[in-house]
Amino acid sequence: MNSSAVEPLQAIQPSAPVELVLFDLLTALLDSWTLWNSVAGSEEMGRTWRMAYLKATYGCGVYRPYETLVEEAAIEVGLGRQAAAALEARWRELQPWAEATAVLSALKPHYKLGVVTNCSEKLGHAAADLLGVPFDVVITSEKAGFYKPDPTPYRLALDTLGVEPAHAVFVAGSAYDLFGTQKVGLPTLWHNRVGLSAPEGAPAPLMTRPTLENLAADLASLNTHV
Repeated sequence: MNSSAVEPLQAIQPSAPVELVLFDLLTALLDSWTLWNSVAGSEEMGRTWRMAYLKATYGCGVYRPYETLVEEAAIEVGLGRQAAAALEARWRELQPWAEATAVLSALKPHYKLGVVTNCSEKLGHAAADLLGVPFDVVITSEKAGFYKPDPTPYRLALDTLGVEPAHAVFVAGSAYDLFGTQKVGLPTLWHNRVGLSAPEGAPAPLMTRPTLENLAADLASLNTHV
């Protein structure tokens, strides 16, 4: 047995009743990959740019302007600052995943809904509006003062609605969220739409799903078995 191997932390289980469902926005609910790829000119370049940006935000901690990080990542990978300007200009071209709006509409009568997103106030709220379903809370990194996976944005969402973490579920778009939600005690499902690998040492999610289609049933199951 390899003594250097580290077993992932076990998934945090919710406590009944689950009252609140929080979402990552730009990956779990919206297909931001397609827009980034379009602006960059190819899927390969779009992913390279996106990963450089994600590395910057996850390592950033204290908030620096989102638009600045996007621009710095574009320059780093050779696209130039004009790519960041084009992304912002085309921001409202972001599209929800095919089932996202219907799933949110189905959940709305039964749960409070919220978003916790690594974004600026301006662009975060503009993106949330694209879903067409009103959220009970939208927490951006700019509002929280920190980027995920720092625990602050998740805690702010919970505190704003007065819900204990054990009575909420977070739907992640990236496994990096699991580092932050683990610290908060927030049960987490991973909507791994594009087949990303979990980073080394990431805590285990409650479930990993390729789409949001079974989310209502998964939440109902959690409520039944906790």
